[in-house]
Amino acid sequence: MCQLMKVTRSGYYYYKNHKDNLKTKEEPLKKLIKELFFKSRSTYGIRRIKKALAKLHNTKADRDKIARIMKEENLIPKTIKKYKATTNSKHNLPIHPNLIKALKINNPNQVWVSDITYVKTEEGWLYLAAVMDLYTKEIVGYAMSERITKELVMGALLMAKWKMNPGDGVILHSDRGVQYASHAYQELLTANKMFCSMSKKGDPYENAAMESFNATIKKELIYPHGTYQTRKEARKEIFEYIELFYNKERLHSSIDYEVPYQFRLSQLKLKQVVA
Repeated sequence: MCQLMKVTRSGYYYYKNHKDNLKTKEEPLKKLIKELFFKSRSTYGIRRIKKALAKLHNTKADRDKIARIMKEENLIPKTIKKYKATTNSKHNLPIHPNLIKALKINNPNQVWVSDITYVKTEEGWLYLAAVMDLYTKEIVGYAMSERITKELVMGALLMAKWKMNPGDGVILHSDRGVQYASHAYQELLTANKMFCSMSKKGDPYENAAMESFNATIKKELIYPHGTYQTRKEARKEIFEYIELFYNKERLHSSIDYEVPYQFRLSQLKLKQVVA
């Protein structure tokens, strides 16, 4: 049996005689892993659990041990489903070049990105437009409506402007959807001294951060819930997800597993010290 399991006889008998003690020693780690998993709304996999243990609890654990404990406790993270495009880029309105493709982004409120996604309810579709700070990955503005209109994206932009109060010169990047190309939206950007940037037609990788957010909120909130009964119910859960979880609790891999809200505050403090 030892040859089959590729372990020494002494190692096998040590485990056999001490397995109860080993399990007891793992209880605190197991408890932490379960707490982190459920606090993440059942979304964290092995990698984020490992990072959260280190950052939040100063606890080191290898991936194999975390994987085994999660398997034993049936901690299975939510999975993703495909979704369809929502914006219509077939129009004759003016389009703008991509201003951020080779841009070095090293400050909050330097570049914001925006996109639209949708939520199914028994009352019909609810559309969500969101604005993300590309440096901090924080959702700084959002709006929801039963119609996918220019007012929807304008509402998200106005919330971001009110909430963040940035200086002049913010670049607002989006796809070429008719809502973003509309005269009213472009006039709003100009009035707030912002610059418009757009992805190439049919190229989601040029707005990858927002595509990733849309996929994440689908995976972690919308698909697991299923069809909402009302738009009001969907609005409430989306608000709580963005404000209480995504911005202020969820570890984001592209900012070294920091929380977007805390990352923004730390960067602003750092820049004040340097100044």
